[in-house]
Amino acid sequence: MGEFFDNVFRYPRYFISLGLGIFYSIYEWIRPLFRDRLTSIALVGIIVGFFAFIYFTLTAMLGLTPA
Repeated sequence: MGEFFDNVFRYPRYFISLGLGIFYSIYEWIRPLFRDRLTSIALVGIIVGFFAFIYFTLTAMLGLTPA
């Protein structure tokens, strides 16, 4: 039974390392794009637009309205 709980407690460490690995690989892939000023502005605009799209889509789907 002790081995079971040791195995269960390894999962959070696995998910943290998996998430950090994904973010690091995406960062390494995007980092060269920030050397040019115009590309940097366009990339930041795309990222902000993506998060705004997700935010507005989820608020509309969930029926959340400002008070």
